[in-house]
Amino acid sequence: MKKRTVTKVVAVLSAILMAGSLLTGCGNTQQQEQPAEETTQEASEPVEIDAGDAEEVEIPEETEEPEAEEPSDEEKAAEVAALIDAIYVQERTDQTDEQCAAAKAGWDALTDTQKELVEGENADPDYFGRDTGDASKDDPLNADEIGDNEILVVSFGTSFNESRTEDIGGVEKAIAKANPDWSVRRAFTAQIIINHVQARDGEKIDNMEQALDRAVASGVKNLIVQPTHLMHGAEYDELTGALEQYADKFESVVVAEPLLGEVGSDATVINDDKKAVAEAIVEESVKIAGFDSLKAADEDGTAFVFMGHGTAHTAKVSYSQMATQMDKLGYKNVFIGTVEGEPEETACENIIEAVKEAGYKKVILRPLMVVAGDHANNDMAGDDEDSWKSMFTASGAFDSIDCQIEGLGRIAAVQDLYVAHTAAALKESGLKAVAKKETSADDQAALADGEYQVKFTTDSSMFHVNETLDEMGTLTVKNGEMTIHISLQSDGIINLFPGMAEDAQKDGAKLLEPTKDEVTYDDGTTETVNGFDVPVPYLDKEFDLALVGTKGKWYDHKVMVASPKQ
Repeated sequence: MKKRTVTKVVAVLSAILMAGSLLTGCGNTQQQEQPAEETTQEASEPVEIDAGDAEEVEIPEETEEPEAEEPSDEEKAAEVAALIDAIYVQERTDQTDEQCAAAKAGWDALTDTQKELVEGENADPDYFGRDTGDASKDDPLNADEIGDNEILVVSFGTSFNESRTEDIGGVEKAIAKANPDWSVRRAFTAQIIINHVQARDGEKIDNMEQALDRAVASGVKNLIVQPTHLMHGAEYDELTGALEQYADKFESVVVAEPLLGEVGSDATVINDDKKAVAEAIVEESVKIAGFDSLKAADEDGTAFVFMGHGTAHTAKVSYSQMATQMDKLGYKNVFIGTVEGEPEETACENIIEAVKEAGYKKVILRPLMVVAGDHANNDMAGDDEDSWKSMFTASGAFDSIDCQIEGLGRIAAVQDLYVAHTAAALKESGLKAVAKKETSADDQAALADGEYQVKFTTDSSMFHVNETLDEMGTLTVKNGEMTIHISLQSDGIINLFPGMAEDAQKDGAKLLEPTKDEVTYDDGTTETVNGFDVPVPYLDKEFDLALVGTKGKWYDHKVMVASPKQ
C-alpha cells in the first residue's frame, strides 16, 4: 500500500492529542508531564499514515462561542426606566446633559411594545410618550448679551409644552411688552421639570443658578426678579434664599410680589391682588362655560371649583383668604380647594360636601394654578379613581362634572397683575438708584412757592393713590415747606404718620387725619375716599410713612415724591 505524508492532518491531530494530554494531566495529578522539548519534537516530525486511513480520519470542525442571549422586552424597558429615574432629580450635575441624552436615545431605541413596559420609581411611558403640545413654540429666554438691566421671570415650571407656552410664556411676553428697555429672561426652580423638557424636547431652560450666573457673566447691573408663584410659600422662600448668594454681584436686586401679594395673618385678610385674581378667574371661567354671568350659572345650578396645590407652609392661609374673597364678592357658587388638602377645609372630600350642601348639581373644575400642568391634567381631570373629576363623579351627587384645563397665566387680567407687580419693583429699583444721589439744598430752594402736580409712589400695591389720578398728587410749597395731598383708593386707611409705625403708637404721636375726597371713575361713577396732607421732607428720595387700617394694625412703608418737571 502506498504511503504518503499528510502534514495538514498531522497538525490537527497533534492539536487534538495535546488537548487530550492536558485534560488527562488535569484529571490525574499522579501522572508525570512530558518534558516540553520532547513534546515539541514529536509534534514537529511528520507522521506517515496510510492514505486510505487518512481519508477516513474525521477532522473536528472549529467550534464557535455561543451567542449572547438577547435581552427581553422587559429588560430593555427596565434599562430605559432606570435612565429616566436617574434624571428625575432636583439637583443638576456635570453629568445631567449626558444623562438626558442617554435617556432619550434609550427610549427611541425601544419598540412600541417595549415602551409600554417602561416602569420605574418615577418613570412611565408618558414621560417621553405623552403629547403635551409643540415645544418649538416655546421660547426658553436663555440668550446672553442681556445688557445692564434684566427682569428675571422665575417659575416652578411645567413639562406640558402647551401650558408652558401659553401660561408662563404669556406672563413673560406681557412683562417684556410693558418693559421694552429691559431684557426679560426665564428661570425654573424645578430641576426635575427642566430635565424632563431637555431630555424629551431638546429645550434647555435655566435653573436659578444658571440664570443668575448668566446675568453676572453678561454684566447685568440692575436685576428685577418677578416670581410667577401664587404666594409667599416654600418656593418663594427658596427663590429668595438663592438670591442671597448673589446679592453682591449686582448694583441692585429687587424681588417683586407673587400673584396674590402679601399673605396676611389670618383667613379674613384680603387685599387688592386677591380681589383682582378672584374677579379675573371667575370671569374667564364663566365665559368659557358659556354663561352670560356668574348669576346665570348659579340659577342653572352650576358651581365653580378652583383647585390649588395646597401647602404645609404658613402661607396656606392664602387659600382660605381666597375663599373669603369670593364670599366678599358675593360669589356664592364658587369654591376653593387644594390637591394637598392643606388647609384642611380645602380637601376634595370637604369641597364635595360643601358643594352638595349648597344644592348645586353641576360642577366645573378649574386649576387655581398659574400653569395647567401635571396637577391640572392628572390630579384634577385625570381618569384615575383619586382624581377630583373621578371623586366628584363617584359621590353620585352631581349630574355633570366638566373640567377647564387652563392655567391662570393665559388670562389677560392676571398677566396685567404681574406687569403691575414688576412695575412696582422697577420703581423700587429706581428709588434705590436715586437714593444714592442726595437732593441738594439748592435743588430744594429752586422750587418756588406754589402748587405742582407730582408723582407719589410707594413700596406696596395695597397703598397707593387712587387709580383715577395716575399716581399723581398735588404738592404745595410754602415758605420752603412742602406738603403733598394724596387721594387714596378707598377709606380703608384711617390714619398716616410721618415716620415709623413704632413711633406712631407712642403717646403724643401726631397722626395725620383724613379728608374726604370725591373721585370720578371712567364710567362716570363717583366715590368718596380718604385723602391726606403729607409733609414732604425732600424730593426724589424715599422717606418713611406709616399707616393704620380699620383693624387697628400699623404698617411701615417707604414712599417718594418725584420732583416736578420744569
